Amino acid sequence: MSIKIAISHKTAYKFDRSVKLFPHIFRLRPAAHSRTSIEGYTFKIYPENHFINWQQDPFGNYQARVVFNELATELRVEVEVIAKLQVINPFDFFVEEYAEKFPFKYDKNLEKELSLYLEIKETGIEMSKFISHLALQKDLITVDFLVYANQQVFNLLNYNIRLEVGVQSCEETMTIKSGSCRDFAWLLVQVLRSLGLAARFVSGYLVQLTPDVKSLDGPSGPEKDFTDLHAWVEVYLPGAGWIGLDPTSGLFAGEGHIPLCCTPDYESAAPVTGATEICNVEFEFDNSVFRIHENPRVTKPYTEEQWSKVMKVGNDVEKDLMEGDVRLTMGGEPTFVSIDDFESPEWNSTADGPLKRKLAYDLALRLKKRFAHGGLLHFGQGKWYPGELFPRWQYALYWRKDGLPLWKNDDLIAKEGQTNFTFHDAERFAIELTKYLGIAVTNITPTYEDPIYWALEEGKLPVNLDPLAVNLKDSVQRHTLAKLLEKRLEQSCWFCSSN
Repeated sequence: MSIKIAISHKTAYKFDRSVKLFPHIFRLRPAAHSRTSIEGYTFKIYPENHFINWQQDPFGNYQARVVFNELATELRVEVEVIAKLQVINPFDFFVEEYAEKFPFKYDKNLEKELSLYLEIKETGIEMSKFISHLALQKDLITVDFLVYANQQVFNLLNYNIRLEVGVQSCEETMTIKSGSCRDFAWLLVQVLRSLGLAARFVSGYLVQLTPDVKSLDGPSGPEKDFTDLHAWVEVYLPGAGWIGLDPTSGLFAGEGHIPLCCTPDYESAAPVTGATEICNVEFEFDNSVFRIHENPRVTKPYTEEQWSKVMKVGNDVEKDLMEGDVRLTMGGEPTFVSIDDFESPEWNSTADGPLKRKLAYDLALRLKKRFAHGGLLHFGQGKWYPGELFPRWQYALYWRKDGLPLWKNDDLIAKEGQTNFTFHDAERFAIELTKYLGIAVTNITPTYEDPIYWALEEGKLPVNLDPLAVNLKDSVQRHTLAKLLEKRLEQSCWFCSSN
């Protein structure tokens, strides 16, 4: 199940006079490692008279450096992101064996590469107590420890919206036991680093869609679709890479977390940095999300209005076909595949197999019972494809349209796989048939396999290979050779003909 959405993010700074705008850095483009598929992106800046240079910071994040060429009374930013939300299992990753249990130590090369993400920048009494408590959880599976640490931060703090610039110190957050998402994230970054885990600060979009049905045993989520700028944490696990943790919700990051910027320090992850001349500013912003397309699902099938549109299109197509006298028929070869074993060669490439004939026979009987009352089921030769030595087999079903029986006694039809009949039975049948047809017995002609041809074919085999003792199914010709040698080439097949 997937839902395509559009995120609309608009920010405006309105000044009380025309002011000079110094160069700005915008970090509002989804990161390359976003697990949510980004299908479209637009970025617009006003005033329009500006120069923009897309670049990457030292950590691989996209950022736009914008230089303005004139005074302005307003700075406006408009971002649109088209994303495909598809359910992501946040625990679908592999961890190296040496890091499966906490605590663990990164190998030397990796530790050197992660040095900036292991730097401890804050300490304090309350923070030390909290870290000491988490450190007691030893010999846990690493993933379980991360779940526990993330939940502990979530349970300890109360979430509030702060309009003040910047991030609280970890000690302040621990003391007042509250903060915004960026305060939660920075605290968890420092806690994880103090425990020897590389962690980085993430700024991005959080998308939450209202569920189709209400939850029976817990919170049901937002009442309406919602998006906003958000902050969370990524921790580095050997083998898995960067794994997202959201301490504001106590959950691992999922499909609704779209990272914009990931850095060792929150200061270099701000969505916008820059300066203007001193002035009074009015700040406006709007973040909204729209559903562009969503596939019908069990919890949200087609609406009556959608069904009405589908049926209208179907009726219009049917009308056009009728007016054009276009007649639709089924082809002569619908393809059937076994529901129990649809990957074996007999259902994909080879002409025969251990179950194909049995299932075909069962299907033929079911079709006869339903459509062909009094019909004749005939086992015979099918199509002969170029490059194949022998024709395919075929089960044919014949019946009369007027309902009169074409054949009455099914017991007189030899079933597929019956081996109790020999060429002597074929000879007796041919003789009896000629009597009823009024054909002279002299018109019965026995036919034989060509022993010279098959002797030559047998001579092509390696001297140490017995065609009767080995599995020759990889070659239709040699498989048939083995069968013929088994029943003896001097046995005949009987045909009757009339001049």
